[in-house]
Amino acid sequence: MQPAFAESRQGLAFSLGAYAIWGLIMPVYMKLLDHVSPLEIVAHRIIWAVPLAIAILWWQGSLASAWRHFGNLRTLALAALTATLISGNWGVYVYAIVSNQAVDAALGYYINPLVNVALAAVFLSERPTRLQAIAIGLAAIGVAVMTVKAGGLPWISLVLACSFGTYGLLRKMVPVGASEGFFLEVVILTVPALLTLFWLAPERHFLTNGVETAMLIGAGPVTAIPLILYAAGARLLHYTTVGILQYLVPTLLVLTAIFLFGEPFSSWQLVAFAFIWSALAIYTYSLFGRRRPPSVPTRQKAASGMVPAVSTCGSDEARL
Repeated sequence: MQPAFAESRQGLAFSLGAYAIWGLIMPVYMKLLDHVSPLEIVAHRIIWAVPLAIAILWWQGSLASAWRHFGNLRTLALAALTATLISGNWGVYVYAIVSNQAVDAALGYYINPLVNVALAAVFLSERPTRLQAIAIGLAAIGVAVMTVKAGGLPWISLVLACSFGTYGLLRKMVPVGASEGFFLEVVILTVPALLTLFWLAPERHFLTNGVETAMLIGAGPVTAIPLILYAAGARLLHYTTVGILQYLVPTLLVLTAIFLFGEPFSSWQLVAFAFIWSALAIYTYSLFGRRRPPSVPTRQKAASGMVPAVSTCGSDEARL
C-alpha cells in the first residue's frame, strides 16, 4: 500500500503545481506584460516553447519518432487544426488578462467541462446523464444572466470554453502522445508566430529592454512546464480526481482577478457564478456516481460475460 500512496502523493503534487501555475502564476506573469500586444505575447509563447519541447522529447528518447509524424498528412492536418484552436485560445486568454477581464476568462474555464459534455453528446453520441443535462441547463442560465446584464454575450467566456472544448475533442483524433502532440503544434505554429512578430504585432518589445526580453523568452517555459506537470500528475491519479482538481484553475483565476488585479465583481456576476457553481457541483456528483463500484451480483455478471465491463480511462490532454 505504501508505494501506491507515494505515487498518489507525487501525482497530487504534480497536478497542484500545474494548476497553481495556470491559475496564479500565469495570469500574474501575463499581467506584468500588459503593455505588450497579446499577439506578440502569444507569438513568443509559441517560439520559446519549441526548444523546451525538443529537449523533453530528446530526454524521453522519442524525438526521432516525433519528427516522423510530419510525414503523415492526416496527422499533420489534424495537428494544424488543433494548433489553430489552441493558439486562438491562448490569444483570447492573454487579451482577457491584459484588458482587465480575467473574471470572464475564469467563467469560461468553469463552463468548459460542461461544454465538453455537450460536444460529446453532439459529436460522439455520448448521451449525458440526467444530472449532467441539468448541470448544462444551469450553466446556460448563468450565461444568460451574464448576457442580459452585460448587454451582450460574454464572448471571452464562450470563446475560451468552446475553443478549449473543441480542441480537446479534435485532440482525441490525433494519434500521438501528449509531449509529441505539443511538439507538433508549436512547430506548426512557429512560422505564423514569426510572421506575426515581423508584420502583424503593432510594436516589438523584444530586445528593446532586458527585463521584457527575459519575460518574453520565459513565456515559452511558463507555457510548457505546467503541461508537463499536468501530464505527469494525470498518470498517477484517478481521472475523476484530475477532473475535480481542474476547478482550482478558474477559482484561483477569479480570486486573483478580484483581490490582486482589483477587477469589479458585481452582484449579478455573483448570481451568474452561483448558477455555474451549482452546475459544477451537480456535474461533479454525477462523476462520483459513475465511479461507484458495482454490487457483488453485478460483478459476478460482468465476470460471466452478462454485463460489459466499464472503462474509466480518459484523455490526459489539457492546454491553457
